[in-house]
Amino acid sequence: MENVILIVHLILALSLIGVVLLQRSEGGGLGLGGGGGGAINQRSTETALGKVTWGLAIAFICTSLALTIFSAQNSAGSSVLDAAISHQPSVDETTSPDPAAELLAPKAEEPATD
Repeated sequence: MENVILIVHLILALSLIGVVLLQRSEGGGLGLGGGGGGAINQRSTETALGKVTWGLAIAFICTSLALTIFSAQNSAGSSVLDAAISHQPSVDETTSPDPAAELLAPKAEEPATD
């Protein structure tokens, strides 16, 4: 189920990008270089592409929330550190000595034989 929602989410994202790029620009790019009102104009924004954009945006938000809920349920309160610690193999120092510990351990001084 999670994979299906993820695929729908990706299709919605690509569709939303395409629909936004197809829309006509109102000009003025963030209010730069435009005259007389910038983004506020008398033209109605309820075009067909505007309605499709709203629909895709709402569906995208819904799939985002669904994926977040699935992710939270799959984690089930476990931590990344808990998972890493529980999967560490135990080391028995008597049967498998640590080579790094042997190199770093101080050497016992041998008695001088003169």
